[in-house]
Amino acid sequence: MRSLVTAAALLAGTVTVLPTAPAQAAGSVVKVTGSQGNWQLTVNGSPYLVKGVTWGPSPADAARLLPDVTSLGANTIRTWGTDGTSRQLLDAAAANGIKVVAGFWLQPGGGPGSGGCTDYVTDTAYKNTMTAEFTSWVQAYRDHPAVLMWNVGNESVLGLQNCYGGAELENQRNAYTTFVNDVAKAVHRIDANHPVTSTDAWAGAWTYYKRNSPDLDLYAVNAYKEACGIKQAWQQGGYTKPYIVTETGPAGEWEVPNDANGVPLEPGDQAKADGYTNAWNCVKGHQGVALGATVFHYGTEYDFGGHWFNLTPAGERRKMYHAVKRAYGGNPAGDNLPPTVPVPAVPDAGAVPAGKEIVVSAPATDPENDQLAYEVLWGGKYVDGGGGLVSAPLVNLGNGNLRVTAPARTGVWKLYVKAKDGRGNVGVEQRSVRVVPPPVSGTDVARGRPTTASTFQNDGYGGCPCAPGLATDGNTATRWASTWADPQWLQVDLGSVKQLRHVQLVWEGAYGRAYTVKVSDDGRNWRTAYATSTGDGGIDDHDINASGRHVRLEMTQRGTGYGYSLFHFGVYA
Repeated sequence: MRSLVTAAALLAGTVTVLPTAPAQAAGSVVKVTGSQGNWQLTVNGSPYLVKGVTWGPSPADAARLLPDVTSLGANTIRTWGTDGTSRQLLDAAAANGIKVVAGFWLQPGGGPGSGGCTDYVTDTAYKNTMTAEFTSWVQAYRDHPAVLMWNVGNESVLGLQNCYGGAELENQRNAYTTFVNDVAKAVHRIDANHPVTSTDAWAGAWTYYKRNSPDLDLYAVNAYKEACGIKQAWQQGGYTKPYIVTETGPAGEWEVPNDANGVPLEPGDQAKADGYTNAWNCVKGHQGVALGATVFHYGTEYDFGGHWFNLTPAGERRKMYHAVKRAYGGNPAGDNLPPTVPVPAVPDAGAVPAGKEIVVSAPATDPENDQLAYEVLWGGKYVDGGGGLVSAPLVNLGNGNLRVTAPARTGVWKLYVKAKDGRGNVGVEQRSVRVVPPPVSGTDVARGRPTTASTFQNDGYGGCPCAPGLATDGNTATRWASTWADPQWLQVDLGSVKQLRHVQLVWEGAYGRAYTVKVSDDGRNWRTAYATSTGDGGIDDHDINASGRHVRLEMTQRGTGYGYSLFHFGVYA
């Protein structure tokens, strides 16, 4: 999964002595049996179809939450890391009749750029450390009845593209999958009773495993929108091993078109529910080759990714939860179903004034006519890269009309409306909203005028070069950025002396705490029009009463460890 999952922390430096002969498991004996196109996974000799979920909560919550996983009809959970905390999870899984696909994390995992870069061609020390660590945990847990199989790595064949290119990328991918094979052999020497697999992000990565990892018992893949294309990819690849799907569900952020505000168009609750259903049907449709799936994601995370994928954010059941329950054959008797929320309607969602009140309309309905409570949240991932959500104070005007205040910072925000039925269910719908500076009456006489600065950031960091004129170009998506030092100045030539009444500053995250607005008729002799030492970023609107041809923003104290950065330097006559 790309940028949505953090692997469990693994204990480093543990060394174990590998036995010379395979040990006999006191727990389950799991085998991949059969022949080309007619494989089967068996547990203690009985057929076993993986009907699972990926596991996000703490092991400490496993005893409390795994009965709910069982009620879904699931029989398996998948983890990304195995360490000393795993025993608590394994014990709870066994107590609830759940098996575990136990993961081992390798760099770079989780897609492009996640988890750092490793040189698999030359870094023998890293490979030796990981092999010792992984085999120590296999030694510790091989006899545990909850273990289903071992899974080495997650999306690293894909992730290596962020570390290397060209021929070296191919060398690294071959070296990585060769290392995976070495780990598989080491695991098999300790534990002959559980299969070993390795997950990557697209079936094309299996080409490397086919070439370099013959000791894997089966392959694994994470596939969302493309889940129904795995069968064809397997057939066209000429593969001779079965597979499981270790993450799947609705289309991900990287698989959807952009919306009118230029950010990924997230599917709604019903489309997501249908995504899980369709993915599972396609897994079942590849009989004798696909040995099951663990859908993404059984988690309680309450952030951007958690609301895109979680079946149970904050422990509340969504339509996707019930879709998985139907797919896996869980007993629906007595289920109370989630509310349905329409896509929130926002007046002029492409130009919502920052910090102003708006009315959001999202009249929800409930299958059982339960009384509903609303919550509105703002998410700033496309503003500052953070995944957290902030609950917004609201006034319920009735009929699903909710009055809230827009964020004070400009950019494209995600707006979430949640309807809760008081019975543990929630309906969630969302949309993007472009927050813009509040309108200012009069003419922005700085727009498009010659603008200079003490410095500007001229590298590729943060989308720069960020020249001075980008603060006065009238586009709040572009910015000027200084070098990371005090003091700095930004100056605009209005062309002639003008009577000025207002200045609007729209800061990026790197704002000015102490700054002065000065005016001049000749660009040499300056008069102060406004000054502050308590700036807090966002949007600063200042009424002034001054005249001048040149307007200068002198910044003497930064609000962050970065430089100064302005989306907009507006001067109004």
